[in-house]
Amino acid sequence: MINFNVPPYTGKEMEYIRQCVEAQKICGDGAYTKKCNEWIEEKTGTTKCLLTTSCTHATELAALLAGIQPGDEVIMPAYTFVSTADAFVLRGAVPVFVDIRPDTMNIDENLIEAAITDKTKAIVPVHYAGVSCEMDKIMEIAEKHHLVVIEDAAQGIMSSYKGKALGTIGDFGCFSFHETKNFSMGEGGALLIRDEKYVEEAEIIREKGTNRSKFYRGQIDKYTWVNYGSSYLPSDMNAAYLYAQLELADEITQHRLDCWDRYYERLKPLADTGRIELPVVPEGCVHNAHMFYIKAKDIEERSAFISFMKENGIMCVFHYIPLHTAPAGQKFGRFHGEDRYTTGESERLVRLPMFYNLTLEQVDGICDKVMEFFG
Repeated sequence: MINFNVPPYTGKEMEYIRQCVEAQKICGDGAYTKKCNEWIEEKTGTTKCLLTTSCTHATELAALLAGIQPGDEVIMPAYTFVSTADAFVLRGAVPVFVDIRPDTMNIDENLIEAAITDKTKAIVPVHYAGVSCEMDKIMEIAEKHHLVVIEDAAQGIMSSYKGKALGTIGDFGCFSFHETKNFSMGEGGALLIRDEKYVEEAEIIREKGTNRSKFYRGQIDKYTWVNYGSSYLPSDMNAAYLYAQLELADEITQHRLDCWDRYYERLKPLADTGRIELPVVPEGCVHNAHMFYIKAKDIEERSAFISFMKENGIMCVFHYIPLHTAPAGQKFGRFHGEDRYTTGESERLVRLPMFYNLTLEQVDGICDKVMEFFG
């Protein structure tokens, strides 16, 4: 059986976790949390990185920093994970969904401006599959209308747009280190902050509303409750697990890219004859091989394909059910404009196995079965 996903493991994870235990420092903001924050800051060029318990919590933290209030509207694609919307619904805001581009499955940047009202506070582009949205256009719209941009870069670490790391272009960026991501800490995420003016407030909210971070840096002689907040700190043991992978980030990414390229090369003949569609990576975008997907003709063909692959010991999965069709999406949000592509394209897309220890021989075996089904 070839699983759809196997959490990454490099070999040093348990050694680093043991060091945390022996140091008797396993709560948040320990040595490995700091190492991860510093690594991400250096790798991406962001002003500040704060490791969090999940990408969901990173997005919630960004919503708090952006001052999202009840009744505000936040523009985003409906083709995304529920966390993208949840972070703003919790603040009483209304997610306004717009259609996607069928080539990248990202928000259609040309439809954003028409969805803006006097209640709009933020734009949340989601970089699907680690392939960037058209950020120049999005930032231009945000600047024109004085809107906050919060990048959902859950799938985007090690990806870039015109030389800029994803997560560093908007006001805030959010990474995920869930077990299905390129680098994992089981459950975890990170908030990237572009503007220095938000850093102190972010540290306070992340530390339950206290100025504890300043206390630990020796800037104050005691800490106290100074604002609202919550506990967004992951255990340092989780950070230790993650750091073992960050040390090998280039190697892990290159291996995934090798598998992605092999998929593309082997399946291109099927795409050339119109049997399937393959992912598109626009010029100026460097992706991280977070996933490899194909598009079947329709939902019926996709379902038959998934069943066929499972019968042959290969687990393939479809992805998001568009949020505007979900009960909560209809309750809390609204779709602006026409759903030309979101639902139709989502029903065609199927993800093939992709993980760090996947071998090129396994990729070839998977491609053989894909060819057998569609050929």
